[in-house]
Amino acid sequence: MKKHNRSIESYFESIGAGASDVGLSKEDIKKAFLHKLFYHLGRVPALTTPNDLYTAMALTIRDRALRKFVRSIEEFTQQDARGVAYLSAEYLPGPHLGNNLLNLHIVEETKEALAELDLDLDEILDQEGEPGLGNGGLGRLASCFMDSLATLGIPSIGYGIRYEFGIFKQEIKEGWQMETTDKWLHSGNPWEIVRPEISYVVKFGGRTEHRTNGQNRYEVDWLPDSEIKGTAYDTPILGYQSNGIIMRLWKAEAVESFDFSVYNIGDYYRAVEKKLRSENITKVLYPNDENLSGKELRLKQQYFFVSCSLQDMIRLHTMQGRKLKKFHEKFAIQLNDTHPSIAVAELMRLLVDEHEIEWDEAWDITRQTFAYTNHTLLPEALEKWTVSLLGRILPRHLEIIYEINSRFLEELRDKGYSGDQIARMSLIDEQGEPSVRMAHLATVGSFKVNGVSELHSRLLKSQVLNDFADLWPGKFTNVTNGVAHRRFVAVSNPGLANLISEKIGFGWLTNLSSLSELEKFAKDEKFQQRWRDVKLQNKTALTRFIEEQTGVKVDPDMLFDVQVKRIHEYKRQHLMVLHIIDLYLRIKDGKTENIAPSTFIFAGKAAPGYFLAKLIIRLITAVADLVNDDEEVNKLIKVVFLPNFNVKQAQRVYPAADLSEQISMAGKEASGTGNMKFALNGALTIGTLDGANVEIREEVGDENFFLFGQTTEEIQQTRREGYRPYQYYEENEKIKRVLDFLVSGELANGDKDLFKPLYHNLLQQDPYQLLKDFDSYCAKKEEVFKVWNDQEEWTKKSILNVARMGKFSSDRSIQDYCDRIWQVKPVKIQE
Repeated sequence: MKKHNRSIESYFESIGAGASDVGLSKEDIKKAFLHKLFYHLGRVPALTTPNDLYTAMALTIRDRALRKFVRSIEEFTQQDARGVAYLSAEYLPGPHLGNNLLNLHIVEETKEALAELDLDLDEILDQEGEPGLGNGGLGRLASCFMDSLATLGIPSIGYGIRYEFGIFKQEIKEGWQMETTDKWLHSGNPWEIVRPEISYVVKFGGRTEHRTNGQNRYEVDWLPDSEIKGTAYDTPILGYQSNGIIMRLWKAEAVESFDFSVYNIGDYYRAVEKKLRSENITKVLYPNDENLSGKELRLKQQYFFVSCSLQDMIRLHTMQGRKLKKFHEKFAIQLNDTHPSIAVAELMRLLVDEHEIEWDEAWDITRQTFAYTNHTLLPEALEKWTVSLLGRILPRHLEIIYEINSRFLEELRDKGYSGDQIARMSLIDEQGEPSVRMAHLATVGSFKVNGVSELHSRLLKSQVLNDFADLWPGKFTNVTNGVAHRRFVAVSNPGLANLISEKIGFGWLTNLSSLSELEKFAKDEKFQQRWRDVKLQNKTALTRFIEEQTGVKVDPDMLFDVQVKRIHEYKRQHLMVLHIIDLYLRIKDGKTENIAPSTFIFAGKAAPGYFLAKLIIRLITAVADLVNDDEEVNKLIKVVFLPNFNVKQAQRVYPAADLSEQISMAGKEASGTGNMKFALNGALTIGTLDGANVEIREEVGDENFFLFGQTTEEIQQTRREGYRPYQYYEENEKIKRVLDFLVSGELANGDKDLFKPLYHNLLQQDPYQLLKDFDSYCAKKEEVFKVWNDQEEWTKKSILNVARMGKFSSDRSIQDYCDRIWQVKPVKIQE
C-alpha cells in the first residue's frame, strides 16, 4: 500500500472547515478520513499502519451511519411506533465497512477519495477483522435480520452479548483441528460506542424471602449473593439507502471494580478479584459446557443479557411517560431459539416483584409480548437446565417457573388431558434428574411460535412440539428464513451484481423477486458467456486465496464442488468424502470416464468436544493429502480444507462455487441459509429434501436441482422397519471397498486404527443413514458431471437458479414476521 506523502502544512489545510461533517461526496469523505486519521488516531498519512487506515475509514463511515440512526430514532419517536426487540445470544455480522459503503451508496466516491490519497479501498477493506459474536447459521441469520429490519424501516433493536473472545480460531495442524483464542478485539472495534450511562445490575444466587405486606399483598424479596453490572455497547446497523437501527450488546463488569479496603491491607489480588470474576461472564462465546462450571457460566451468560435487555426496554418504555401495563403494546420481543427463553421468567419477576403488578395481569402482558423462533429438531439442542443448577443460580426464577407450570398444568387438567400428556407438556422434566425444558417455557410464555422453513414448521408441529400445537393450533406459524442478499451478492460478488443491474436495473437490491427478469436471458449466448466470465474471475480469486491459506494450487477451470458449514454428523460431510474416495479408487483403476475435473472444497468448525466431527475433519485432510500428492489423480480431482471459516471467508467462497452440497439427512436441518447464498451466487445445488432445500427446489424447478436421498417419511419408515447399516456393507461392493479403504492404513501413513471409530459408527449405528443414501448420492453426482460437461446447459441452469431465488431474501422474512407475528409497520425517515 502506497504512503501518501505531503507536508504537514498542506495536510492541515486539507482537513480544514467541514472535515467533521457527514456529507457523502468524494471531498467530504476524503476530508473526514484525514480528520479521523489525525485527530482521533494521532497519525499523518506518511506514518500510518494498515490498521490506522482501516480504523480512520471505519470511523468516517460510522459517523454517517450514526446520522441515519439518530434520524430514525427521531422518526420512530414522533410516530409513536411499536417496536421489535430481537433477543439473540449470537450475532455474526461479518465485516461492517463494505456493507455500510453499499448501504450509503458511496462505494465509488470512497474509492475515488482514497485513490486521490494514493490509497486502495480493497486493501483497506481486507484489513477489517471478523467480529467474534457468533458461531454459525443462528448468529448469521440474526445479522441478516438486522440488515433487513433497518432496510424496511422497522423500529427495532438487536440485543446480545459483547463477547471479548469468539468461539475459537481454527487452525489445522498435522490434519487435526486445533483451537486457539479468537482475539477479535485486539486491534479495537471502531464501530461500537460504549454507553457507560446505560447500565443495569444483574443478580445471581442467594435466596428468596416471602412475606405479606400491610395491604395483604404477597411479596417476594430476592437476596442475591452476587451482583454484576451490564454496560451497553452500541453498533449502528444501516439499512440500504434507508434507516439505521442499533445492535446493543452487553458487557459484564463488577458493580465495584476495585476494593480499596482490601488493597490497603496489601492483598492486591483480592482488590480486583470481583472485577475479574464479573467480567468472566462475557469473556468467551460458548464456554465448554461439558462440565458443571461451564453449564453454570452458560446459564449466567443467557440470564445476564436477557435481564439487561428487559431492564433497558422497561426504561425506554417508561421514560416516555408510558404505563408499564401497556408494555406489550409498544414491544414485540422475539426469542431467537431457546437461549434467551429465561426472559419469560425474568419479565414476570420484573413486573411482579419490582413493579408490583398482580400475577394474572403480568402473565397477560408477558404472553402478549414474546414470540419464539425454534431453530432445531435435534433433541440435544433443545436446552434444559437442571432444577438444582437453575435453583442455585436463579432461585427466584425457579419459583416463578414452578408457578407458571402449576397454573399451566391445572389448565390442562381442566381440559381433560391425561397423565402422560401432562408429563410430556410439563415445563419440568421429571425423568432422571429434574430439569426445566426451556423450549416449553418459551412456548407457553409466547403468543406465537414459528419454525424456519415449511418442512421444519410442519415437523415442529407434528413431532417436537406436537402436544402444544394440538392445544394452541393458532399459535404456530412458519417464517422461512432468508439472507441479506445485498451483503452476499452486491458486496461479495460485485461482478455478478453489476451484470445483473446492467440487465434489469437496481430494483433487485430492495425487491429480490425482480430477479425473475433474468429468466429471459438464460439462453442468450452472449449473456451466458459474460455470466461464465464473472464466475471464472471469482474462482480465480479464490484459487489465489486457497494457495495462500493452504499451499494447494487448484485450476479455476475445474468444477468447484463446495460444502462449507459447521462440521456435524447430520450434515454428512463424510458422505461427500466417501464419494471422493470412490472417485480416487476409480481413477487408480483407470476408470476415468464421465468424471468431470473437480476441486472439492470444505470448510467449517467442529465443536471442541465433538470427537467424531473432529475426526471427519481429519479424514478430509487425509484424503486431501492423498489426492493432491498423487500425480495420477490430481489432474482430475483435488481436495481442499479451508481453515477458520467465517463470514469474511464466506464472501470469497460463495461467489466462486459451481456446486453447493446440501446433503444433510432429511428432517434434520431446520432451514439452512448457506443453501440460499450459494444459489443466489449462481451455484447449482445437490441436496436432499431437507430444510429450505424443499422450497428452493420448488422455486428453481426440479430440473435445476440435483435431488437425491430418502424423504423424511422414508427415513422414518426405515427406522420403523429396523435399519441395519451392515447389510449395505455386505451387499454393496462399492460401499465395502470405500469403507475398507478407511481402515486400510493408506490414508494415515499405515495407521489402520485412526479412522476405525468412524468406520464402526457407520457399520454399527449410522444414525444419519449415510450408507442407505450413498448409491443415490453417487448416481446424482454422475448426473452433475454430465451436465457440467455441457457448459451451455450448466450456465442456463445457473442463471435460472439466480432468477428464481427472489423468495429467499431476509427482507421477505422480516416482512413475514411483521405481518404474521409482530404486527408492526415500517417507519421511513424523511430526509
